[in-house]
Amino acid sequence: MTDGSRGRLIALEGIDGCGKSTQAQMLATRLGALLTFEPGATTLGRSLRHLLLDPDLPPLTERAEALLMAADRAQHVAEEVGPILETGRWVVTDRFSGSTLAYQGYGRGMDVSELGRLVAWATGGLRPDLTVLIDVPVALAEGRLAGGRDDRFEALGTPFFERVADGFHRLATGDPETWVVVDGIGDIDDIAESVWAAVRERLGEPAGG
Repeated sequence: MTDGSRGRLIALEGIDGCGKSTQAQMLATRLGALLTFEPGATTLGRSLRHLLLDPDLPPLTERAEALLMAADRAQHVAEEVGPILETGRWVVTDRFSGSTLAYQGYGRGMDVSELGRLVAWATGGLRPDLTVLIDVPVALAEGRLAGGRDDRFEALGTPFFERVADGFHRLATGDPETWVVVDGIGDIDDIAESVWAAVRERLGEPAGG
């Protein structure tokens, strides 16, 4: 299949509690696209997600964490994302490569360039056609998550998420052609309209959409 007939890949990114999962679902429905997510969309991925997020398990080293994320994405691309794109259908994913760079890179303090090479290798060079960053203040995101049982990342605290949020902004600023920032404060439907407008402006709509 030629690049012109391949489906488009759209990633929704942001810190925990930003609302990106809701927006990914709404966008996929509107586009008639496959909705997927990371980590954990494949059978292997579900096991890796447990290892990555369960706070009751022994802690992971930072390198082990990054490698598990890369393994999840490699399987996700090979088993689900890649084959669907090759049929011409669009894919909307709740997290993709930007999360590794923001969380393990800027959040954990690992070398972002090294992580970028790891991500490129794991995906076989597949990059989102558009990454939509749902931007909210860290305090608002934390308030939305309050009262639940924190997973391993959610328990890392405000300074960590401030670094992650800053990392997402740096990624978006550094690649304005394939990233767009949408204000995640306000009514869910209004945010969805902003996401939809950005997607239509940058990518158009799927054939028959």
